[in-house]
Amino acid sequence: MIITITATWYVAAERKDNRNWGFWLYLLSNLLWFIWAIPHRAWALATMQVILAGMNIRGVKNSEPKQTKKPEKVKVK
Repeated sequence: MIITITATWYVAAERKDNRNWGFWLYLLSNLLWFIWAIPHRAWALATMQVILAGMNIRGVKNSEPKQTKKPEKVKVK
């Protein structure tokens, strides 16, 4: 739960690198909740963590800097 709260703090940050850390912390939190849910047969919680992990993976991808193509030089004759 502490990791989830910390992740929320970081995702709300203004700096992009802190937001990126927040998504990674969310993924760790999803994994820990999933590990806890399985032996307790908390299937709804386990399913929710898998879905949330997918959403957090999307967040990580959107948070990473996009590589831009270098503009091609136009040759003038």
